[in-house]
Amino acid sequence: MTTMNTKSQRRRSRRGMTLIEIMVVITILGLIAAAVGVAVIPKLEEAKQDTARLDIKNIQSALKLYYTKKGSYPDTGTGLKALVDTQNLEKVPTDPWGHEYVYMNEGGKPVIISYGADGNAGGEGSDADISSKDK
Repeated sequence: MTTMNTKSQRRRSRRGMTLIEIMVVITILGLIAAAVGVAVIPKLEEAKQDTARLDIKNIQSALKLYYTKKGSYPDTGTGLKALVDTQNLEKVPTDPWGHEYVYMNEGGKPVIISYGADGNAGGEGSDADISSKDK
């Protein structure tokens, strides 16, 4: 009879993890996910701002091509649509937050602006404006 009790005890110990063990593992995974989230989210905003700066440089290149073909930059009223009409761009670009870039022709000099995450002029952090005037 002692061999039966020993065998059944071994089977019980091999059945799986206890509820406490599962809860500890889930808690640890939750803490790791929270730590990664805190570290990654600010980098995501920085990446969006960097993407906007690169987009503005690409738009400036398309504007230079337009200037070479037409002898002047598009009017503020025509805006970036003129670059699509002349096939310098495939479509009117949007910034990483989904807003169209703002184009202005200030005395013959083109200015491209992204108003940031909020889509409004001014702001700080992820809401800050990114402009072709910034160097």
